[in-house]
Order: sequence, then C-alpha cells, then structure tokens
Amino acid sequence: MKHRDERIQKASAIAHSGDNAMQPTFSAVAQPLASPDIRVDTTPGAQISARMDRLPITKHLWMLVLLISLGGFFEIYDLIFTGYIAPGMAKSGLLQTTTHAFFGFTGIAGFIAATFAGLFIGTFFFGWLPDRYGRRSVFTVSLLWYSIGSAIMAFQTTPEGVIFWRFVTGIGVGVEIITIDSYVTELVPQHMRGRAMAFNQMVMFAAAPVAAILSYWLVPEIVFGLDGWRVVVLAGSVGAVVVWFIRRAVPESPRWLAMHGKIEESERIVSRIERAVERESGAALPPPAPVVEQPAHRRASLGELFNAPYRSRLIMLIVFNLCQAIGYYGFANWVPTLLIGQGVTVTKSLLYSFVIAFALPIGPLLAMLYADRVQRKWLIVGGALVVIASGLAFGQMKSPVALIALGVLISLAGQTISVCYHAYQTELFPTAVRCRASGIVYSASRLGAMMSGFIIAFLLKDFGVPGVFIGITVCMLLVALAIGLFGPKTNGLRLEELNR
Repeated sequence: MKHRDERIQKASAIAHSGDNAMQPTFSAVAQPLASPDIRVDTTPGAQISARMDRLPITKHLWMLVLLISLGGFFEIYDLIFTGYIAPGMAKSGLLQTTTHAFFGFTGIAGFIAATFAGLFIGTFFFGWLPDRYGRRSVFTVSLLWYSIGSAIMAFQTTPEGVIFWRFVTGIGVGVEIITIDSYVTELVPQHMRGRAMAFNQMVMFAAAPVAAILSYWLVPEIVFGLDGWRVVVLAGSVGAVVVWFIRRAVPESPRWLAMHGKIEESERIVSRIERAVERESGAALPPPAPVVEQPAHRRASLGELFNAPYRSRLIMLIVFNLCQAIGYYGFANWVPTLLIGQGVTVTKSLLYSFVIAFALPIGPLLAMLYADRVQRKWLIVGGALVVIASGLAFGQMKSPVALIALGVLISLAGQTISVCYHAYQTELFPTAVRCRASGIVYSASRLGAMMSGFIIAFLLKDFGVPGVFIGITVCMLLVALAIGLFGPKTNGLRLEELNR
C-alpha cells in the first residue's frame, strides 16, 4: 500500500505541475485534473491500460485480432457483394439498373440505399449498445442478426421484400462495424494499434476477392433452381454462423471492464494475456508506465461529446466520413457497372472486378509496413489524393489493362484510407463513449454511402463514367482538407494521453 500511495502522490504532483487546463479522461466540465470537486479512485482502470500498453507484440495478440477480424470478414463480404450481385439482380428482372426518378426504390440504387440506411440506423441509434453491454456480447449478437437477415433476404421475390430485408440486415452490420473498431483498439498495446487495424482490415477485406470470384462463377448461373446472386448471399449468411462459434474464444475488452468497475474480471483477463505474451516472448514483461489519476467510474453522458476537445473532433470526423463514403463506395459498389459503362461486357466486367478486388486485402497488408511509422492523418490525406488522380484517369480509359491497373490503384489508396481512419476515429474518443462517438461519426459515412447510389446513378446516366469520377474528386478533396487541416496527430500516443 505504501508504494501504491507513493505512485498516486507522484501522479498527482505531475498533474499539478503541468498544464492547469489538463482534462481528466472524460469530464463534462473543464476543470483541473486534481480539482477537489472531482472524486478520484485508486486508478485501477488506468493501471489496466498501462499494463496493456507495455505488452510486446506476440502471436497471442495477433490471434485475438484475427478472431475478431473473422467476424468482420462477413461484414465486408456483405458490403462488397452489393456491387457484384447487382448485374445478376438486374438480369433477373428483380431490380433495374437505373430509374426514372432520382429516389427510385425499384432499382439497384434503392438496394444500395437500403443497405446504408440500415447501417446508419445501426451506427447512429445503436452505437451505445457496446458501451453499455460490452464489446464481446454486442459483437456476437450483431453477427447473428446479420446472418438471419441475409438468409431471409436471399429468398425474397419482390423488389420491396429484397430492399426491406436488406435494410434490416444493414442494422446488424452497422452495430458490428463500430464494435469491431473499438474492440481491436482496446485489446492491443498503443504501439501496435496501426498494424493491428491494418491486419484486421486485411482479414476482413479478404472477403472482397471471395465475393468477387463467387459472383463471377455464380451470378450468371442458376444453382439448385436459385438465381446465382441468391446463392452468393446465402454463402455469407452460413459462414457468419460458423465464425460465431470460433469467436467465442475472444475475451471482453479489459479496458471496458475496468471503466465499468468490473476490476476483478478485468484483472483476470489482463493476467491471462500477460502470461500468454510472456510465455511466447520468453522474457519478463517491462514495468507499466506511470499512470495519472482518473475520475471515479460513472456513466458518461452523450452531451459531453460536445465539450472541448471532442466537439471539434466530432465535427471534423462527420465531414470526413460523409465525403469519404461517397468517394469510396461510389467506386467500390459500382465497379462492374462502371466497367460496363466503359464498353466492357457483363461477364468480363465481373472478371475484371475480381482482379481489382484482390487489391482490397493487399492494401491493408502493405499498410502494416507503415501504419505505425507514418502519421495516420497524412496517410489518409495521401490516399485521398491518389484516388483523385487515378479516378480521373480511369474515366478516360478504354484499355482493359489500363482500367484494371487504375482500378487496383484506387482500391489500394481506398484501403489505406480505410485502415487509417478506422484506427484514427476510435483513438480520438475515450473508452467510456468510444463506440457511441464512433457510431455518431461513422453514421455520417452511412448517410454518404446511402446517397452514393443515387448520386452515382444520376452522374452515370447524365454525364457518363467521367462525370462519376469528377463527383468522386470533389468528395476526396474535402476528405484531404478536413483531416489535413483539422486532424490531430495520434501515432505513438496512449489512448489516455489523447483523451484528457
């Protein structure tokens, strides 16, 4: 106890000697850290984080990230096959490629809109669930939700039925997305966050070539009396159920448990991780870094996000998410259709799309080399500029080789943006409301993605493929400006340092 008291006194002295405006991890009122009005505990939550952040990178930590990512694999599979099954749905007469009205709900644009409308509901209105009930339990329920919804959608025979169940499925996927980001961020040490998110994205986006090749094989065919696109949907539904059993081995986030006063359970999980890491590394673990006292546990309020410094971060990320989604999904969901617009046949467009899709998991694999070495904000800006240059060139090309090469570049740049911002936006908010805050800003991307279907359909109809990429250029310029001018640096900083 004597040594523990000395550590606490030292941390308090550090707090007093620094900037008097320093904030506690999540305070509703701008007060000094050591204000007598703020009740402090003996820092078990901060100590848990310090113990996690000093862990060396080992196979055990990578395995935890892998298990979480396997659930995300089917989330991406679901999002990516949207564009690949679209030609098959149009061919079967179920949905139309374009509609006479801008907001037409009997076409592919309506199907895409329903997907992202569900994602918006899941991220904006249900983002509080993992903050309240835990990352692990909500993660599991959301995956089962997706599986059941997709299976029902696969057997719908009317445009209205397909679009409705697509919307319902999207809600479960939306909740899962924000849970995964926070889950990965909290289970790994700070010096591994960028690489862990890149690895997570690599595993998840391995679903892209799987969805593409299955669509290439199945969409033009009738399989067991079913349209091929229905079998593609069912494959994802069945696979997600299998992964649910695998993912039961993943523990709850110890940071979340500590934040909610479940110290003993948090201690058990961290101790188990420490033993596994120490056994694999073959060396004693380094001592945790000194910790600053934290506010005593309480339930965080949504209104606190509108205080400094979170208010400006919230606004910046809302603008970023809205624009990047239009640019990213404006290409990803329309690759086969855009290729057809460039004179490529339906079958060849699916084959070319399959080749382009291979860049999706390769992008995060490459990002593992530099995700923790280069500031994430500048990687996002650079990725946006590459999308702009490659997209404008894509709209002018007719050669299959050039179209594939530029499509791969756009995919690689888009994946760099994705890897970085999934880590970035979870770093900028505290544990108590990490999923809720991420849900709010991420819901803006769902709105952007929902509108992207209508926007791209309109631009494609009236201005052709070059017009589509001019629209994408405008969105990506706003992405580069928002992050480049207003985004803070995060690499190498502990979550607690970023949020006080």
